[in-house]
Amino acid sequence: MGPAAERRPLRVLLVSEGAYPFHPGGVSLWCDQIVRGMPEHAFTVVALTVDGTEPVAWPAPANLTEVVGVPLWGDPPRRSRRARRTPPPAAFTEAHEHILRTLARPPEPGPAAARRAAESFVPALRALHDHARTGDLRAALTGDEALDRMTRVWRGAGDREAAGAGPLGLHDAFTAADLMEHTLRPLSHPPVEADVCHLAMNGPSALVGLAAKWAHGTPLVMSEHGVYLRERYQDALGDDVPPGALMMLRFHRALAEAAYHCADVLAPHSRHNRRWQLHGGADPDRIRTMYNGIDPADYPVAAGEPDVPTVVYVGRVDPMKDLHTLIRAFALVREEVPEARLRLFGPVAADQRAYHASCLALIGELGLTGAAVFEGRVPRQVDAYGAGHLTALTSVSEGFPYTVVESMSTARPQVCTKVGGVPEAVGDAGILVPPGDHRAVAGACVRLLRDAGLRRRLGDAARARVLERFTLAQWNDGYRALYDALVPQSPPAGRPAPGPERVTAP
Repeated sequence: MGPAAERRPLRVLLVSEGAYPFHPGGVSLWCDQIVRGMPEHAFTVVALTVDGTEPVAWPAPANLTEVVGVPLWGDPPRRSRRARRTPPPAAFTEAHEHILRTLARPPEPGPAAARRAAESFVPALRALHDHARTGDLRAALTGDEALDRMTRVWRGAGDREAAGAGPLGLHDAFTAADLMEHTLRPLSHPPVEADVCHLAMNGPSALVGLAAKWAHGTPLVMSEHGVYLRERYQDALGDDVPPGALMMLRFHRALAEAAYHCADVLAPHSRHNRRWQLHGGADPDRIRTMYNGIDPADYPVAAGEPDVPTVVYVGRVDPMKDLHTLIRAFALVREEVPEARLRLFGPVAADQRAYHASCLALIGELGLTGAAVFEGRVPRQVDAYGAGHLTALTSVSEGFPYTVVESMSTARPQVCTKVGGVPEAVGDAGILVPPGDHRAVAGACVRLLRDAGLRRRLGDAARARVLERFTLAQWNDGYRALYDALVPQSPPAGRPAPGPERVTAP
């Protein structure tokens, strides 16, 4: 293949949920890198939003030709009065009943069972899509007949787990039907025509790609930063799961497995994510692990160290980042290194203000006011890494975080929880600890703050690891090759698409 100018220009459909171009964060950065890294291709971005009022947060590159917003929680797509009053066809009713029967029983374990389930779930989803093209999907899913069908199927399932969750009353049935309609709302929007569709994640985003595939035969690439299904399970941990919520958990699983089944190429961002895809029935021959990349020139080696022993956190303020553990760990660090400081850089979204307030309260409770400080977003993120002796990340869930690789590029050692793709990023260039273990986090931080030689060795190893494995040039070439392999002559159904294998042992 020749230089970019000689390549066939492609129309690429890029799909994200709650991210680009409306919000900051790693997924949005990844999307921006994709668009800017392939100026020869024209991109249409479909963004699943809350209500469509979100302001744009990223400047548009010249080759970003269109942004299509699909609000999941605003008003549903308008349908004619006749469409709202017309009963759904028999094909919809049969498909809806099949979906409900699938959700009323616990799924069988194992990849083979997941593949069998997906083979029958996908046609049912497509029947819903066919009705949504001209009919009123919300009315069909939340009307009296649909709710009666839902309670009847649940009652007759004979599922001990469902029975243990209690009967499915009308309130729970409507709540589940309402949530399902919001999740399925992308099916009610016109499919976008493109040469290739690239999904940033699984879940509702996959419905945009499936609609394009069904309507136009568009080949489908799916990347996963974090594992969508795992995060839905984490959201439900520690809660009593009522029947409607249990039904939705099973729906998310069925949708994720259907997307794995239909994708022409799966491009997870870590081998950890790859294992989840395999467990969900994905064909291993279709998987190409694609680690996130950065431009090392944007994150040069930090010049010197601050005068005061300092731990830095860079990222959004979010319960997934488990900043409570980091703050509790820092209280123990102060017992060993009294002059230590904790500087936390990153945005606070409107829906995370309560969590931010809880972090501030914990800082006050532990007597850390003035020593542990939230400093908001920094104009140049590279400056945040240079503000500390080490970078700490105490997340309970991660994909393959940019902040870790960026910090490593500046030759800062890492203290990170061993979750998701983090161990694959860090390798031997930092200290990995169990999630939720504030004593282990504190011990690792103290060790690094006291040992300048260890900091230097790990920092040098971190920079070298980025240069070898995680550069933006390698990353862009990998995705460009995937697109080129899929579009000129798409492989026959059931055959894997050729593409670069980017799995690298940590």
